[in-house]
Amino acid sequence: MDNVVYLIMRRMRAPLLVLIGTYAVAMAGMVLIPAQDAAGNPVPMGFFHAFYFVSYMSTTIGFGELPNAFTDAQRIWVSFSVFATVAVWLYAIGTLITLVQDTTFQRAITEARFRRRVRRLREPFFLVCGYGQTGTALVRSLTDRHRRAVAIDIDPERVNLLKLDNLREYVPALCADAREPSNLEAAGLQHPLCKGVVALTNVNETNLKIAIAAKLLHPEITVICRADSHEVEANMASFGTDHIYDPFDTFALDMAIAIQAPCLTLLSKWLAGYEDQALDAPIFPPAEGRWVICGFGRFGKAMYRHLSDQGLELSVIEAVPHKTGIPKEGVVYGRGTEAVTLEQAGIGDAVGLVAGTDSDADNLSIIMTALTLNRSLFVVARQNHRHNKILFERVGAQVVMMPSSIIADRIRVRLGTPLLAELTTLARYREDDWACELVSRVVALVDEHPPHVWEITIDENEAPALCAMDRRGKPVTVEQLSRDPRDRDRALPLIVLLRMDDDERELLPAADVRVRSGDRLLLCGRADASRSLAWTLRNLNVLEYVLTGNAAPGGLFWRWLARRRARAASGT
Repeated sequence: MDNVVYLIMRRMRAPLLVLIGTYAVAMAGMVLIPAQDAAGNPVPMGFFHAFYFVSYMSTTIGFGELPNAFTDAQRIWVSFSVFATVAVWLYAIGTLITLVQDTTFQRAITEARFRRRVRRLREPFFLVCGYGQTGTALVRSLTDRHRRAVAIDIDPERVNLLKLDNLREYVPALCADAREPSNLEAAGLQHPLCKGVVALTNVNETNLKIAIAAKLLHPEITVICRADSHEVEANMASFGTDHIYDPFDTFALDMAIAIQAPCLTLLSKWLAGYEDQALDAPIFPPAEGRWVICGFGRFGKAMYRHLSDQGLELSVIEAVPHKTGIPKEGVVYGRGTEAVTLEQAGIGDAVGLVAGTDSDADNLSIIMTALTLNRSLFVVARQNHRHNKILFERVGAQVVMMPSSIIADRIRVRLGTPLLAELTTLARYREDDWACELVSRVVALVDEHPPHVWEITIDENEAPALCAMDRRGKPVTVEQLSRDPRDRDRALPLIVLLRMDDDERELLPAADVRVRSGDRLLLCGRADASRSLAWTLRNLNVLEYVLTGNAAPGGLFWRWLARRRARAASGT
């Protein structure tokens, strides 16, 4: 508001001074010019009457002459004063209208309104810097789970699109440069309820500056950044950036895991998927044979590195190898859109194709040409723009990589269910048979949609009943928690995926493992199972029934009535 007041006073200073001066001269004339009363006796006009008359005279309302009829001299002065004050009012109003239409003033009003909305937030929120494709996907996923977000972007069109998006929660947005600390502060960086800053712009240097500012102005906050180069990643990690995501390395690593452990890849997709979407089908990338990589940029290099670690034979096609570099196996010059180029790379006997250029048109052309030459190819396609989704769905690729979706999904999981990211990391050290068995258990719980995934902290806020049992020394096991609070002989449709405390992390804890205060649990299953489990954890009587089978009365009246009946039955 300080900027708004400053702009108003700066622009309206001259009109206000002219207006005040004109009023003062008109009033002084009315006071100094001789007046007369009803009897014709000379009576001077006071300042109050002069001010009152000039006030409505300048607006040409015309209440009449007061306190008495004017003399001719007064009427001549009034005539000149009317024209002067009306002209000054038109000048002042015109200046005010020009000020209201000024872009600087409108921006100041918008920023002031934005600051007020951020200050009034009463729920934890995340500050998302960059509302491009990745930011759009992340904000939508957060609001779909009823989490609050604040967005900042330098492009006014993106900010306007955010206002038009049909989001479940209101998202305050500001069009500003996120590199400036003052803009980050206005967006709530130092707000006590700001839980994290997510830098998702398409410029590495901007993301780096955002991370630096966040760590300096709010050291305890979680900072998550997107980085497209290893140098920037190392720089961000050097000053404590919490999580750094490279979409190309992330996807290439997922493909390498899919080759080694397809069930683990399928399990990760199901647990991180959207509950209103259909279950993903398993993919089985070929683990032997030749792969052809078209494009040796950042994505192509990441795929080359991770696929070569699997011992696969690789051929690379690149149009400008003098800029991107040449792998040790050599390179085939070209874009890959021509059949002759693909044939030189050995597409005829290849088992896999990576269409990884930064042009969606080239990638679609590469896939269509390659499938004409070899229909049995396993195709990995890079999609750069969201509006081309329908084309990539029909081109025949088994896997489509969109950088914005990769980053948005990873960050959504990290912010929404942090233990799920921990589970994925620990599961990589298990055999694929372990993941296949877990996949079969998940399939038995759900139908055609991904399972509901949630986490619980065993504390007084989320599990007061279990904490009370723990203080009494009564053990509660994983198997007992999984019982239906309405019928303890039935098990709830859920799986305890991970139990974690300060000392250990346990995947798929056994049924007899004790759950204690301070534990964190990651679970999956049906949504109604999470509500039933929450009832058990919060209601001491329900937990008592689950453990012992005794259905104790819940309210004060019912407990008093139960004691009275017990005394009556015993004859006392």
